Amino acid sequence: MPEAIRIENAFLTVEVSPLGAETQSIVTSDGRSWLWHGDPAFWAGRAPILFPIVGKAPYDRLTIGGEPFAMNQHGFARRSTFALIEHSGDFCRYELAANDETRSQYPFDFRLSVEHRLEGAKLTVSVTVTNQVETSMPFGFGFHPAFAWPLPGAEGHHHHEILLDNGAEPALSRLEGGLRRPALLPSPFRKGRLALDPALFVEDAMIFPEGAGSSLIYRAEDGPELHFTFENLPNLALWTKPGAPYLCIEPWHGTAPIIGTGAAIEDRPSTLVLGAGEKSRFAYSVTFPAA
Repeated sequence: MPEAIRIENAFLTVEVSPLGAETQSIVTSDGRSWLWHGDPAFWAGRAPILFPIVGKAPYDRLTIGGEPFAMNQHGFARRSTFALIEHSGDFCRYELAANDETRSQYPFDFRLSVEHRLEGAKLTVSVTVTNQVETSMPFGFGFHPAFAWPLPGAEGHHHHEILLDNGAEPALSRLEGGLRRPALLPSPFRKGRLALDPALFVEDAMIFPEGAGSSLIYRAEDGPELHFTFENLPNLALWTKPGAPYLCIEPWHGTAPIIGTGAAIEDRPSTLVLGAGEKSRFAYSVTFPAA
């Protein structure tokens, strides 16, 4: 496996692995490390890319056009080796093209292009999905980055919270066996604010299928804050393992299916369908405190 490559500027140093085109570390110029370090005692991931599904499939089986396929949770992109296409001081681009292994799970010729770009104290990760076949291509897509909790410089008794820029109170969806329960629950947000507590995650991830908006702040009381913006990502999830020192802030376009709705990829919530030759772009940006 080729080693991770590094991009950097005066504010940030970021490492990206060819395995899954996954962000490995984000360090500001003052030496503070913001991304979860992937300790397998809790969770070995750091910032996986989710494609061609988000979440689980019933019994890890999908049907596509009525034909059954095996598909692990969150798809295969995060376990695939990407090719490095372009690398400069503050930018890199990896790509994954369909191959025999991917076609055995997902019978489409696609191209997945993943870019990491630095602009001052902002990191933008963008993904372009291209359908290279003459038939329609259904899929889901998501980001799954894990950030330190507590944030660097806010260790101790600082309270952490999520602030939705739209001030909304989106309804909550919960999982059972990796699939979404049918009922939506009252929002844990109050006027766009959610006070973070490990107890919120005893029942697994918190999923907000709609209404969370396209930007938020993750911050510590009287401490650092991270500013996020999302592009073409209408669903939001928050997740950690209770007691683990990270928080996943996950913008998605697609979710796990609702219990009882079957295995068809076409029927999964927020599934996208690209026509022949079409592309779709997804991105998130996060701005870090200046050193």
